[in-house]
Amino acid sequence: MPRSSSGIVAGLTAAALAAVGFLAYQASASAPDTLGKPQTPSTSHSVSGAPAKKKDQFPVPARSGTGKRVVYALHDRRVWLVGPTGARMRTFPVMPSTVNPPPGSYAVTTRAPQIPGSDGVSVEHVVRFATVDGVTIGFSAALDGSMPSPDPKLKTGGVRMSRADGDALWSFADVGAKIVVVQ
Repeated sequence: MPRSSSGIVAGLTAAALAAVGFLAYQASASAPDTLGKPQTPSTSHSVSGAPAKKKDQFPVPARSGTGKRVVYALHDRRVWLVGPTGARMRTFPVMPSTVNPPPGSYAVTTRAPQIPGSDGVSVEHVVRFATVDGVTIGFSAALDGSMPSPDPKLKTGGVRMSRADGDALWSFADVGAKIVVVQ
C-alpha cells in the first residue's frame, strides 16, 4: 500500500517538533540559575568573582580646581558640590539661561532668599556669581519647581535647578564661595 504525501509531511513535522522540544529541554536543563534574572549593581561581579565597582556616572570634571567649590559644566548642564577634600558631595542637572558666563573661576557675590527671576518667575535660594554684558548670572530654583527652557529672545542669567537641589546649593555656597565654570 503506497503512502500519501500528507502522511510523510505529518511524520516529518512530528519528528522535527520532537527534536526541537528535546533540544529546548537540554538547553534549559544546562542553563545557569541566574540566567534571565535581572542583575543589579550589588549582585554583579567582575571577572575575578569579586563584586564589580560601580562606575561613577558623573565624576567631578577634570581641571576644575581643588578644595571646596561649586562646579558648573556648561556643556553637560550639570552642577557639582565638591567638598574640601575634593570629594563630590552632590551633583544634579540644571537648565542654563540664555546668557552664560565664560569658563573660569568666580566667587559668590550676593545671595537672596526669594525674588522675581529675570524671566518673571518667582525664584528662591538665589546665589549670584557673575555678570555678563549687564546680565547677572546666578543659580536659583523656581518656587513652582519648573525648569523650562529659557525664551531665546530674552537675555536672562538664571541657572535653574530643582527646589531640593537649590536648597543644597544654598546651604553649601555662602558669599565668597568658589564657583568654577567649565565648558
